[in-house]
Amino acid sequence: MAQEKSVAVSDFLSKAELIKQGAEARVYRSEFLGKSAIVKERFPKRYRHPVLDERLTHRRTVQEVRAILRCRRAGISTPVVYFVDYTSHCIFLEEIMGSLTVRDHIASIQQSDSCKEQELEHLAECVGHILAKMHDEDVIHGDLTTSNMLLRHGLEDGESSLVLIDFGLSYISALPEDKGVDLYVLEKAFLSTHPNTETLFDKLLKSYRASSKKSSAVIKKLDEVRLRGRKRSMVG
Repeated sequence: MAQEKSVAVSDFLSKAELIKQGAEARVYRSEFLGKSAIVKERFPKRYRHPVLDERLTHRRTVQEVRAILRCRRAGISTPVVYFVDYTSHCIFLEEIMGSLTVRDHIASIQQSDSCKEQELEHLAECVGHILAKMHDEDVIHGDLTTSNMLLRHGLEDGESSLVLIDFGLSYISALPEDKGVDLYVLEKAFLSTHPNTETLFDKLLKSYRASSKKSSAVIKKLDEVRLRGRKRSMVG
């Protein structure tokens, strides 16, 4: 039965549009039960022992789905999970239509003639608030960048909502250290992708502090991680 299902999924993917291939997974665009869908397929790593590879791939698929569902239960916007096939390690997700990445949105504002500082500050506050909610649920994203956040234009009020995507490296942890590292990864990605935005990232952290019940321990760990990062840079 499992083998038949795996063959059916393989046949499905052969007709889907491959839009991205990374070290861990392939990402396809297709339709699932009449809805636009994104399919994420984790493929085998030939350099690993097959039993170990199967175990690790299964665990990462479970962790990803668990993190997405945990966020959704907390009221954080993430893609809807339509279906999961643990035999072929495929996750069928809602495609967020009419959206653009936060990375592209910030870049377009910065390149416009009138840089809308207030709009960027509001966006930074929104990101900080949502990450605080996520961490209060003990979800560690693992790959926070502005490319893994989408802005979806609202149909009713015209407001844009923030959607978190790509939980492939996510896991559940209550440790302030893990949450601090999560923020450090975002800070490094944010400042390298969007130069001269230190003040904007400070706004993000200020919003995080105000929104999270556990922020003081996390920010303390973030400062420690920053210090370790600077020491490594000095040593080379």
